[in-house]
Amino acid sequence: MKYSLWFFIISLMLAVSPGSGFCDSSLVKPPAKSPTDNTMLPVTTPQTEKAISQVMMDKLSNAVGSEYVIGAEDVLDITVWRNPDLSKQVQVRPDGRISMPIIRDVVAVGKTPTQLAEEMTNKLKEYVQNPVVAVTLKEVNSSNIFLLGEVAHPGKYPLKSKTTLLQGITIAGGFKESAARNQIVIFRFTETAPGQKRLTASYDDIVLRSGISDNFELKPGDTLVVPSESMVVFPGR
Repeated sequence: MKYSLWFFIISLMLAVSPGSGFCDSSLVKPPAKSPTDNTMLPVTTPQTEKAISQVMMDKLSNAVGSEYVIGAEDVLDITVWRNPDLSKQVQVRPDGRISMPIIRDVVAVGKTPTQLAEEMTNKLKEYVQNPVVAVTLKEVNSSNIFLLGEVAHPGKYPLKSKTTLLQGITIAGGFKESAARNQIVIFRFTETAPGQKRLTASYDDIVLRSGISDNFELKPGDTLVVPSESMVVFPGR
């Protein structure tokens, strides 16, 4: 019995000794990583960086509708990538031009923000290596529509992109209960003749009677009037 107890103790000591092939798994340290085991991050090349910046600038240039045409008194944010000295916020002058460092006066009226950005990029190539220009519309002061009468929020609204008659009424919060929605009147400046012409439209015709042609596109300077039912005078009454 005594010999059996000693044999058990000796066997246990051998099992936990450092030299033996048995050891506690909690004492085992993971092998050290070699330098080659590190995850390699992709290297950003100048071409990749330029492509990323171009995508970002394109998004900025399209902050308004791509078809928006810059007009006099609009306020523009001109950003030249990595050139803060050439970046500037400007207002389009009444003569349709803006003034910028180095390239001086540039015609802005009649161009979309993207077109103006491309033109300025080409002009800056003579002075800056690989310039990237973004043109962002900060304030719309040249293209506005006016909604009056029985709409929820009458007033002046900027016209940043293509807007139909029904969309214009939606911008103003829709009709009031007292609105004569089938007697809508639009006053529009004409280019061929001095003065304004008067257009009429009916909400029910557009929505219920397939009068899609009456849901025409609003133009800068249009004044849309929704009279009240009490103001409408019908023939024969």
